[in-house]
Amino acid sequence: MEPDAQQPGMLPGSALILVGPRYPENIGASARIACNFGIEQLIVVSREEPDQERMLKMATHKAAHLIHSLQRVETTAAAAEPFQFIVGTTARQGRHRVLEKTPREVMDELAPLARGGNRIALMFGPENTGLTNEDLDLCQFQSTIPTVNFSSLNLAQAVAIHCYELSMALTGAKSHPPADAEYANSFELEGMYEHIEEALTRITFIHDTNRTYWMRNIRQFLSRVKLKKKEASMIRGICRKLLWHEKESVEG
Repeated sequence: MEPDAQQPGMLPGSALILVGPRYPENIGASARIACNFGIEQLIVVSREEPDQERMLKMATHKAAHLIHSLQRVETTAAAAEPFQFIVGTTARQGRHRVLEKTPREVMDELAPLARGGNRIALMFGPENTGLTNEDLDLCQFQSTIPTVNFSSLNLAQAVAIHCYELSMALTGAKSHPPADAEYANSFELEGMYEHIEEALTRITFIHDTNRTYWMRNIRQFLSRVKLKKKEASMIRGICRKLLWHEKESVEG
């Protein structure tokens, strides 16, 4: 179905991040959905260029511009760098995963942040495996589509559900006060986490045996806090000072 006159406008700075999609047709179908719901950009994490002809066939002429401007990167971290808030989608649960919310619940939280000028992205994993824990570490929100008995959905179906829920939440968020647009983006947050990990390793709070556990818990906690650029910079400054004092005490 083609978009009608009631479809929402573009959401500046927004993107779909498709991690390791197996079929170019699913990329094309996702581009068409993104176009319907005002998502500005399509980012694909892949070591190889997807087949453009197969993508365009599913995108149709309406979304061809998203295929022609598609950004391909080789790592999920590189795809995440510009965004303040990322929704990671998953059907799997595990010991180190946070309790996922439904797309509707997540988009209700995300919409005021998007209205406030923050760059947001929706991240989807490979059709056969989904996002890894390492991919989800880059996400501030996690979303699971409730299903009965069978949890597997086609990639384009999952994209459509999340884009629709975001569109509806944005409509309801119009009267909300705008959120602060000075939140740290993924590039700034990853730099901060590297400093935190280095400092905690130097003071032997974390070791190789518990590194993943503690760093994942720290990420989940700070994601709930929603750090601003200034706050992330302050934490990095504290870590640098801790590292400097640790070095001085060792050399002294």
